[in-house]
Amino acid sequence: MVRLFKVVIPASLLVLMAVEAALSFGCYLAAFLLTREEDWAIYFLYEGGGGQTMAAVGSLILGVYLNDLYSQVRVYSRLRLVQQFCLVFGFAFLTQGMISYIHPELALARSQMIAGSVMGLILLPGWRILFDVLVLRVLYRQRLLFLGHNRLVQTVARAVAERPHFAMQSIGYLSPAPAEDAPAELGPWLGPPSRLREAYEENRPDRIVVGLNDRRGQLPVEVLLALRLSGLPVEDASTLYEHVMWRVPLEALRPSQLIFGSGIGPDPRKLALQRAYSFLFALLGAALTLPLMAVIWLLVRATSPGPAIYRQKRVGRNGRVFEVFKFRSMYQDAEARTGAVWAAQNDPRVTPLGRWLRKLRLDELPQFFNVLRGEMCIAGPRPERPEFVDVLSQKIPFYSLRHSIPPGITGWAQINHRYGENLEDVIVKLEYDLYYLKNQSFSLDMYILFHTAKVMLFQRGAQ
Repeated sequence: MVRLFKVVIPASLLVLMAVEAALSFGCYLAAFLLTREEDWAIYFLYEGGGGQTMAAVGSLILGVYLNDLYSQVRVYSRLRLVQQFCLVFGFAFLTQGMISYIHPELALARSQMIAGSVMGLILLPGWRILFDVLVLRVLYRQRLLFLGHNRLVQTVARAVAERPHFAMQSIGYLSPAPAEDAPAELGPWLGPPSRLREAYEENRPDRIVVGLNDRRGQLPVEVLLALRLSGLPVEDASTLYEHVMWRVPLEALRPSQLIFGSGIGPDPRKLALQRAYSFLFALLGAALTLPLMAVIWLLVRATSPGPAIYRQKRVGRNGRVFEVFKFRSMYQDAEARTGAVWAAQNDPRVTPLGRWLRKLRLDELPQFFNVLRGEMCIAGPRPERPEFVDVLSQKIPFYSLRHSIPPGITGWAQINHRYGENLEDVIVKLEYDLYYLKNQSFSLDMYILFHTAKVMLFQRGAQ
């Protein structure tokens, strides 16, 4: 696994992307040889052919990403796969049209683009099927031996089974007694923890993952230490959970980790840098979208009575309450009878125009001005209402940690999970917020912004 943008990415996924980029380049190179008579070396080295081909390949890879083909790499339907790649090449043609209009020197010749895309439409789905059959299914997987069967262990076992590109599999678990509710992905019960040495000799795991709830008298410390010193990786289940799930497990978080650890906690230098580039992004975003915001303002006023801009109290950094700006997407006085309640899918309080504004996240454009005022940043935890914060802080441990950094227009939890409709959703989103708090950086913010653009354009992903 490789760590990029503060996110652990399987090496097999990077190999998949590299091979697809190489295949795409090869298709357009072959198309040049078939459709044009110039010397290919002169064309690529001196006439801008290399840049033109790379622009076409870049649009293809971007199209693959936007169509979620790097989020779901297993092939469950070949017909669906071909349909997705048709959309990918449609996006590439659209991008080429824009390039030819803005920067004609970077656009491929029409005949080369068509011929290369036809070859790519045959080759790339075929490679995906081959990757699924010959790579994911026979790829050598790290064999995980679990000590314990708590919820974290079970979640990790399911996750690595559902994500074969992580190249891991559970070979079984050791615990004082077999778990009646253990998922099949966890593997068989191999005995009590005292059998660790025997289980290792019999199964030769590549990694031991410790997930015992009660470790007093249960953890075979001497055997674990001996195996660790022999070179065998030994890690806590919460660490592997964080790498695979991209969340910090709330149930495994202890006050001592927050007090003595160096992981979770705001870094003043990173916050200062974030404030600086958030201001610049917000200034540019407000300037570019001002005409669009004017149109939305008129549409909101014309389609339902009430003000176009909605002000609502939210909790920001260090518990400071501020007013967030949004385009009104609900009917006026929508909570006059119900009071403050969570938004939900198909919420009857939302206007027809408001549904589209929420799907495209255009209702949040006025929050650029919250960023300019210093109340928010471009990325961060979603600011919550004071009424909910008071309740959730009593029900969920460490909930107040999310207020140690500024809230964001978008964020790690927003792109990875849906709207919080119940307490379980709020806990999951808090785990994402804690991951962001632990890994907050410029690179992670850029990753979040890039993925947010995908959600806005294609109305897919977390809400």
